Amino acid sequence: MLLVGNGTLITRDEANPYVKDGCVAIDGAVVAETGGTDAIRAKFPGARFIDARGGLIMPGFINAHMHYYSAFSRGFAGKGPAGTNFKEVLERLWWRLDKALTLDDVYLSAMVCMIDCIKNGTTTVLDHHASPNAVRGSLFEIARAARETGVRSCLCYEVSDRDGEAVMMDGIAENAEFIRHASGDESDLLAGTFGLHASMTLSDATLEACGEAAPVQCGYHVHVAEGTGDEDDSLKKHGKRVVERFRDFGMLGRRSIAVHCVHIDESERETLKETGTAVVFNPESNMGNAVGCAPALEMYRTGILTGLGTDGFVSDMPQSLKMANALLKHNASRPDAAFAEVTGMLFRNNALIAERYFRLPVGRIAPGYSADVIVCDYLPPTDLTDANVDGHILYGASGRCVASTVARGRVLMENRQLADIDEAEVFAKAARASKKVWERF
Repeated sequence: MLLVGNGTLITRDEANPYVKDGCVAIDGAVVAETGGTDAIRAKFPGARFIDARGGLIMPGFINAHMHYYSAFSRGFAGKGPAGTNFKEVLERLWWRLDKALTLDDVYLSAMVCMIDCIKNGTTTVLDHHASPNAVRGSLFEIARAARETGVRSCLCYEVSDRDGEAVMMDGIAENAEFIRHASGDESDLLAGTFGLHASMTLSDATLEACGEAAPVQCGYHVHVAEGTGDEDDSLKKHGKRVVERFRDFGMLGRRSIAVHCVHIDESERETLKETGTAVVFNPESNMGNAVGCAPALEMYRTGILTGLGTDGFVSDMPQSLKMANALLKHNASRPDAAFAEVTGMLFRNNALIAERYFRLPVGRIAPGYSADVIVCDYLPPTDLTDANVDGHILYGASGRCVASTVARGRVLMENRQLADIDEAEVFAKAARASKKVWERF
């Protein structure tokens, strides 16, 4: 039994949203009970106790779209001129970096990102991976990192035609094998989707091959209309827009994720809504790649399940929340826009997306939910209640306020000390490996 208490408990449970001096009792991997600290401690006198020291006790954050393989890009200037548009960024940076990765690099890059997740209170991640010269076994290396760190991960390999037929077929096989493997994971640590890069790098023949190989009802995870070139390519080659193309191949639905959707039109939004396909908004990435602002407000307001991701830029979900709020306000020229929508994306919709893949419900501190609990040392300078806590997180807290992280009942960090991970050793190995990656780039 594990108790986390002596703090302001924010449960995200409408039946019991806020306990001023609250405590959560964790039994194995699930939440058993919540209540006042004194009452819970008296009920479970022998339990281990994590003291929140007056801070916030909240559900762990969820990142609905991540690229664990991106860690080795930090500080790297590339070779040759920088990309001046999105296509050049892909060609000059990401499609060269991913080719330079070995299986060991894949593992270490994932370890770096997962450590960052723990330190920023992110306990669940939906990842999208690429390593064309080390495809087979790559998802299993990421899964190894997930087991060592305890960060719940839904994984896929991005199938693409850009590296030739053999690599494409390896990607299909890796997806199918890992999905079957993850479906047997009783720990609720791992899940799998079928990864696709983007319409512009996928032929009809490849999509047919993916559909034939995909395990039943697995769902797809794909970039959609991130740049204008994706829609232009689909219209030119196939006579239809991207979302329509994926619909016609049967790749949309409740277990599929359409990432970005920056340049989709109204008809495509309607198709996403009708099929129940989730969308993930990645504000920092869209701004950094200068591709535009996704119609996230419109998608959210019209009933598309719209979540929030980082696309590999960071592992700090409160930072992504702040960026989403500012970008959508700026894009709409409305200072009163976005607050309810972006907090809904992070605190409600990301959990609804994750629950499509994992066994236990997530995103709340309530009996029966996965015991994903974080402690933030944020001390409010003004009154804090369940009615205004989102404003405190948006404008006051950050991922680095997280002092303790628990995922599936496993203590991953307590009082800023990582459990079972030698951070210095991991980062030293990553530094040596990344130097070689840069040389091979």
